[in-house]
Amino acid sequence: MKTIDKYLFQALDNYPYWLEGTIESLDYAFSYDSKNTMILCLYGRIQAEQLMNYDEAKSYFQEALSINIHALEVYPYYLQTLILNEDYEDAEKLIDFALTVKGINKAEIFIKKAMLLEVQQKFKEALKEIKQAKLFSMQHDYDSGISEVEKRIKSKIDLLENKKSKKDKKGSKKKSK
Repeated sequence: MKTIDKYLFQALDNYPYWLEGTIESLDYAFSYDSKNTMILCLYGRIQAEQLMNYDEAKSYFQEALSINIHALEVYPYYLQTLILNEDYEDAEKLIDFALTVKGINKAEIFIKKAMLLEVQQKFKEALKEIKQAKLFSMQHDYDSGISEVEKRIKSKIDLLENKKSKKDKKGSKKKSK
């Protein structure tokens, strides 16, 4: 095993529970290979998930993909960052491209697409993407994550329908008086 792998594994093992150890191991790994896409991806994740510095995170993800467009580990985290940063058009373009990358976990990308539609409150369309995610899912553990997203979207649909029915009831009460 190469030294860089040792430090990369330490960083992955430490993240997100021991950030100081994660950064220390990442810095060592980065000093051995500044073009390693997994290292750049983890730096991006730290910027997005821990520091909420989405622009900096995006630059790490972009750098990783410029080095290797087939860096499969980058796409889900980059998409999540774009969605959180409300870069919806960029997220949509990246999703479309990611679905063409050989070997990518399509179920995971369809989940990100559903989440993108969810934040745009396009809930019915989001449920269609959930269906696609289920069709492409090949891991039992991943199915529970898909179900959780589906439940959340359905609860938002129910919430909106309950609001509409309450407004309709209020409107009919006013007319009857």
